[in-house]
Amino acid sequence: MPSLCDVRSSDNPPMDSQQFRAALGLFATGVTIVTVRSEEGGLVGLTANSFNSVSLDPPLVLWSLARRAGSLPVFARGTHYAINILAADQKELAQRFATRDIDRFAGVPWREGAGGAPVLDGVVAAFECANRSRYEEGDHVIFVGEVERCTARPGAQPLIFHGGRYFTELPL
Repeated sequence: MPSLCDVRSSDNPPMDSQQFRAALGLFATGVTIVTVRSEEGGLVGLTANSFNSVSLDPPLVLWSLARRAGSLPVFARGTHYAINILAADQKELAQRFATRDIDRFAGVPWREGAGGAPVLDGVVAAFECANRSRYEEGDHVIFVGEVERCTARPGAQPLIFHGGRYFTELPL
């Protein structure tokens, strides 16, 4: 079976970034919107699929953000953020928060979460996190959050991203 990526060693040329990206796209992920309130009180949010659990005790989760993202300073300085896991009917919201130069929160219902972080209405689950630590790795910054509160809607269908397209779960 052909491979998209070659194993890299000191004898091999650098990996092709497009092949690497294509291979990563084969991993189905949930879709989140990470939200924060700036020091000035403004609302900032973005679509991300780089979310994972880290620990149950203490309750820790992680997500990552590109170093070149304009919102990086706001997330780095914020004391809290919320990770909102989107429901299947929130595809348009995912696209909206991935769009640049718009008011992403205009007309979007939300409530104030821990530390003032916006928690979006209608999500499958929300994790309200204290901004515990950050690690710079490659072209991204990894944020580790300590979950102070979480909510969930059991039975709600999640929004899934795979191969550049949105899906929802299908039972096997």
